[in-house]
Amino acid sequence: MDPKLETSYIRTIEWEMLDKKKFLPLSIASSLTVRTTLYPFTLVKTRLQIQKGNEVYRGTWDAFRKIVKYEGLTGLYKGFWVNLFSIVSGAFYVVTYENVRHILQVNNVTDTRVRALIGGGCASLVGQTIIVPIDVVSQHLMMVGQKTEGAISKVSNPDHLVSKLQNSVGKSKTQLALAVTKDIYKTDGLRGFYRGYTASLFTYVPSSSLWWTFYHLYQDHLLGLFPSWVSHLGIQCTSAILGGITTTTLINPLDIVRARLQVQRLNSIGETFRILWREERFYMFTKGLTARIIMSTFYSFSIILGYESVKRWSVKEQYREQIRW
Repeated sequence: MDPKLETSYIRTIEWEMLDKKKFLPLSIASSLTVRTTLYPFTLVKTRLQIQKGNEVYRGTWDAFRKIVKYEGLTGLYKGFWVNLFSIVSGAFYVVTYENVRHILQVNNVTDTRVRALIGGGCASLVGQTIIVPIDVVSQHLMMVGQKTEGAISKVSNPDHLVSKLQNSVGKSKTQLALAVTKDIYKTDGLRGFYRGYTASLFTYVPSSSLWWTFYHLYQDHLLGLFPSWVSHLGIQCTSAILGGITTTTLINPLDIVRARLQVQRLNSIGETFRILWREERFYMFTKGLTARIIMSTFYSFSIILGYESVKRWSVKEQYREQIRW
């Protein structure tokens, strides 16, 4: 890359360079769009992780086909309106990530990968504290009403609530969500909404840290490979995809444990690992991985496309001439 371009263009738009009044609402709108588009992959991934072996779905595409065939297109959005509350956690995630990076920069931590590693972990810690109760409720709703050959699936699920609600065809979305919420509270109290919280932290804190680290690592590498005229935003999106695939592959077993803890009311991470190993053996490392990689690819691309575009639109006037698309 031309060294003149390297010094004259800003590679990373920092927190202090942004007009917050523009950035925050645009960031929330971008996150909402991405979550709405990719929610079906989240639902399919969850169902694949929860089922034992291949008792309902043989894989990602088989799950999509059967859900659309027997439950309709709306089947892909079960629990979605509850999951929308995760937008709040998304906003806190972004603000935490950018502020931690800014604090580290002020304290002379100049390596972008180190700042991304720490910032991503702190952001996930804050985000998961807000989102876990939402996940617990929405994941139960995702499992309700699975059908095969036009009948309610007799999926072997130890969660009595899912079994109880499988035939609740006449209930509205609000009634189902309230029934799930009431039953979780009745069974486990407030701690029931944080079932799997530790597993979520073990999954998403390292996942977030690794994703942002790989994102900057791949970006630094690709910027050195491509000529100066190649779109900087395009390089960032490519880096996000590669970072997402790498992180997803590494973290997948932990995500399965988290999902099972939250839906099946298992007692501990260790017990969940033992059950998974007994049921799946080495398949536990790839169970639901295709759906996760597909989701991660689209999610990583979409998030960075939206996130970096929003940052460019929200940058303060004095930095505009130094921004490269």
